[in-house]
Amino acid sequence: MTGNTVSEKVFSEIVSDEQIKRTAQALEANGIKTLIAENAADAKRLFFELIPDEAEVFLGASVTLETLGIQNEIDKSGRFDALRPKMFAMNRETQGREIRKLVGAPDYAAGSVHAVTEDGHVLIASNTGSQLGAYATSAGKVIWVVGAQKLVKDINEGMKRIEEYVVPLEEEHMQTLYKVSTAVSKLLIINREIRPGRITMIIVKEKIGF
Repeated sequence: MTGNTVSEKVFSEIVSDEQIKRTAQALEANGIKTLIAENAADAKRLFFELIPDEAEVFLGASVTLETLGIQNEIDKSGRFDALRPKMFAMNRETQGREIRKLVGAPDYAAGSVHAVTEDGHVLIASNTGSQLGAYATSAGKVIWVVGAQKLVKDINEGMKRIEEYVVPLEEEHMQTLYKVSTAVSKLLIINREIRPGRITMIIVKEKIGF
């Protein structure tokens, strides 16, 4: 299952340096610290400069973090207090309350987003919503790594990107991995962060994730 050809072309292309600069300035004005990485290796370096060893970290499901090797480093290196492996080792039927408390308010939450507008708004779609509470307010700090193809003009274009481009790709991804479907059951739009230094976005000048 893939998106239509027009949407694939429009929403998979890396935007100009000028649009990246405008978007970064708008994000900063909206309280989201923004770093610009020249490539994937630079993005990975910047990411790990933001998280101290032994920090408690919860990762939202992210093709971007998988691609960069960040997920593997967080979850398997032993350098961090990684919450995802702990969560997956628990029984969802009998330990639901413990799971909610474990990942509900991590010191660090990290992942990616689905669209970032030129005026500095961030859109994140989810089926379960498991990462959205931490992103919105409960995580101590939030780090997003975002490929430059995810930058859009405005919220309407961001929603179109999600519905016409992201959902078909995520459906294919979820069917391949788990034989389940996905949907935009929940949507988080962050217009502004009121706690200085809480959210950092790393924009990568490469196509990473979808």
